[in-house]
Amino acid sequence: MVARLYLPQPLAQPLLSGEEIELPAGPSRHVQVLRLQPGQPLILFDGQGSEWLAEVTQMTRQSVWVRLGEQSHPDRELSIAVTLAVGVPANDRMDTVVEKASELGAFAIEPLMCARSVLRLDGERAKKKQAHWQAVAAAASEQCGRARVTRIGALSSLKEWLGTMTKAVLPNQERWLLSPNALSPWRPVKTPGISDVVFLSGPEGGLSPEEETLAQQHGFIPVGLGPRILRADTAPLAVLAASALY
Repeated sequence: MVARLYLPQPLAQPLLSGEEIELPAGPSRHVQVLRLQPGQPLILFDGQGSEWLAEVTQMTRQSVWVRLGEQSHPDRELSIAVTLAVGVPANDRMDTVVEKASELGAFAIEPLMCARSVLRLDGERAKKKQAHWQAVAAAASEQCGRARVTRIGALSSLKEWLGTMTKAVLPNQERWLLSPNALSPWRPVKTPGISDVVFLSGPEGGLSPEEETLAQQHGFIPVGLGPRILRADTAPLAVLAASALY
């Protein structure tokens, strides 16, 4: 299998077929770990939908040079842009959510601190977590063949995040609130004209009644996922997997 490497944006200049470039530090280390040699092929992608065939040309302890080949724009994305707004689960379960959601094609993930959240971070620690999750998403795209990388939003409170959204739902958007208290089940049925779907789910213990009310005031429709109570790291992945049926 040919190795796939993510070149983080922004690139210094457009990449052209036949051009020889030095890889950034991260991808260079990856090439060295894989023990690739001059003449061996690899695939580079920019996270924005483009990828290039390439060939290793030079290697030193500090740098790796490659020659770019044919550029392509593979279509491996879902038919709609799905955003998961997730009350961050405890321990390292958010890493799994980010990894699997990236493999399943999530457009974006918004990590949230809610009333019942265990994780509480701000300032520099919150920025480091966001950077870590973004790296997890990039690695997942390298593995699964996506030419795009799931965008990881800044860690914020649910109230702050809802404050960034208009209360009026956009005509091409659906907003769903995953709630065990909902009377109506969610069904993966694509509505004509809808290109953007946002799923909001809580942490362990779910969202508080006040948070559910606030979310509904911002256009989120409560829906359930059946008679069983799913974990905080299972529910968002379940609806994302079903969204692939759109």
